[in-house]
Amino acid sequence: MIIQSLLDTDLYKFTMMQVVLHHFPGAQVEYRFRCRNATVDLTPHIDEIRDEVRALTRLRFTADELAYLRGWRFLKSDFVDLLGLFQLDERFITVSRLPDSDREIDITIRGPWLHTILFEVPLLAIVSEVFFRNRCPDMDLTEGRRRLAAKVETINGVADPEFRIADYGTRRRFSRAWQDEVVQTLKNGIGEKFVGTSNVLFAMRHGLTPLGTMAHEYLQACQAVGPRLRDSQVFAFNTWAREYRGDLGIALSDVCGMDSFLRDFDLFFCKLFDGVRHDSGDPFEWGEKLIAHYRKMRIDPHTKTMVFSDSLDVPLAIRLFDYFRGRTHTAFGIGTNLTNDVGVEPLQIVVKMTRCNGQPVAKISDEPSKAMDYDPSYVAYLREVFQVRG
Repeated sequence: MIIQSLLDTDLYKFTMMQVVLHHFPGAQVEYRFRCRNATVDLTPHIDEIRDEVRALTRLRFTADELAYLRGWRFLKSDFVDLLGLFQLDERFITVSRLPDSDREIDITIRGPWLHTILFEVPLLAIVSEVFFRNRCPDMDLTEGRRRLAAKVETINGVADPEFRIADYGTRRRFSRAWQDEVVQTLKNGIGEKFVGTSNVLFAMRHGLTPLGTMAHEYLQACQAVGPRLRDSQVFAFNTWAREYRGDLGIALSDVCGMDSFLRDFDLFFCKLFDGVRHDSGDPFEWGEKLIAHYRKMRIDPHTKTMVFSDSLDVPLAIRLFDYFRGRTHTAFGIGTNLTNDVGVEPLQIVVKMTRCNGQPVAKISDEPSKAMDYDPSYVAYLREVFQVRG
């Protein structure tokens, strides 16, 4: 059984789920799976994936896990009480062969947002681990450990103690056991330069800080549950602020592109949020735009944090740290390059929300390779409303 705890997911799933409970409990959504590796055939593994999903839906939160969640001040007691009753429902997910395709699988999650939001991360971890344990069942992790040791040495070679990284690699990890080993190695190997992990289970297990705030699905859903499309980003940030009152203050910038984000990220939000997360497009250009925006708002960029999390490896994180050093605070969440850098090509798999309350929703990425099969007419409309070129 690959997923053995419902805590084996990223923190932002819980933080968004609490917002759903309190503000959008009746929302209905649809998510779709996509594998971006052109030559990968997942169809032989459909039955095994189904079995793992079925096992996932049998899990419940334990008393110890609920007590751990209750200890975080931003999680409210009624939400943790709900988790005490929570169980993923197999009726809301289907795994099948994609019609008219010999190589692709179709995974669709459809149902109440509140009851489907926790599927995404463990599902992706299941697909990844099923694929690799079949492709290389006797994998020798010596090469992975060598690469990880080299990362530790490189990180320790950065003299500035402000350079710190976090593990963001649950969704595309080689395996659960390997991610556990990576987290333990980083904790022992780089000390205070390892600030935590997005994975709540490993944070609890290793005495680390769980990290995360919001994901794309939250802002996408607000395109449907908000008052009007043009105000959806403002609505999303206002709702988040009402829920968390200053906690979890990192905003996500790239649902409709950085330029449209900055048009909505006014003085109020610049002061209210502690920083912004980058997840697509050129990170150096993105950072320059954000710093210029803070200065335009007469806010000192030194008081804010830029979080980088898009396809990072250690050398790129160091380059970004050096580039922005002394101008603002930086933080780095490294995902696949930490948890699936063992000598085989990792899967590029995603699950994205495509509909909410019966209407299309979408993300317009600053990185064309991250495009998803969203409704094309809706994407065109979204581009027009948010003045996104290209």
